[in-house]
Amino acid sequence: MNRNVILTCAVTGAGETTKKSSHVPVTPKEIAESAIEAAKVGATIAHIHVRDPKTGGISHDPALFREVVQRVRESETDVILNITAGGGGDWFPSKEDPTAGGTGTDIQTPEERHEPVAELLPEICTLDCGSVNFGDQLYISTTTWLREQARLIQQSGVKPELECFDTGHLRFAKQLINEGLIDGDPMFQFCLGIPWGAEADAETMLYMRDKLPSNAHWSAFGIGRMQMPMATQSMLLGGNVRVGLEDNLYLDKGVLATNAQLVERAVTIMDGLGAKPMTPAEARKHLGLRNPQER
Repeated sequence: MNRNVILTCAVTGAGETTKKSSHVPVTPKEIAESAIEAAKVGATIAHIHVRDPKTGGISHDPALFREVVQRVRESETDVILNITAGGGGDWFPSKEDPTAGGTGTDIQTPEERHEPVAELLPEICTLDCGSVNFGDQLYISTTTWLREQARLIQQSGVKPELECFDTGHLRFAKQLINEGLIDGDPMFQFCLGIPWGAEADAETMLYMRDKLPSNAHWSAFGIGRMQMPMATQSMLLGGNVRVGLEDNLYLDKGVLATNAQLVERAVTIMDGLGAKPMTPAEARKHLGLRNPQER
């Protein structure tokens, strides 16, 4: 069991969750404030997406990321920032021409995905390690694109969080390591329960954990009602934890949550198991991160 836990809060995501809960932050100010509130109650890392302030929909605008990062860094609350670099991979086949992308398709090149990371140099950014059926759409991240994106992240000195939505993603992440594209001890995130990737259950998590390199750091999350069960299971198997409104909107059945409340719930579970969340300073040392003030 892991008793010193890196606790990530994924504060907003990119899904259409704003239509379901008013607690999902939308503007850069709201996203930054939610990340700060989560940190004050125990979050080690804040995982950041940005949204179009007018529509609440997905956005990749570097200016929005810049505002979020500046607001968090200018606050007196310490938290490690993990910026998404996995946007721009959504593909919906056109009904008229199935060889072309239809409404909702949103594709970026590796260079475009990396742009906010290159400018802002967060301590961590995500690298989604493969394509997957993502509900009714296809998330596209080809091996050629991933190698190029891994090189860009490596050149920036940012630590990639290797996000694995299925077992094949874990295989390719290890290939990137073998090719010398990932520096230091690798950091994995198991993304469980998303239709139609790896299932959110103990057997799948254990299988993926047992396939990791011996020097890997790892974390896992489940979506919806499986968020807290998977958080608990991850700790019991020696891993770290992610919670937050990107993955789950509810504190209890029918009770909408805030990010801070989900972090507090995870900390309560840790307390009951004799564990505690790492501070950002402890996690920087543990993961081999460079403090952004040193960049």
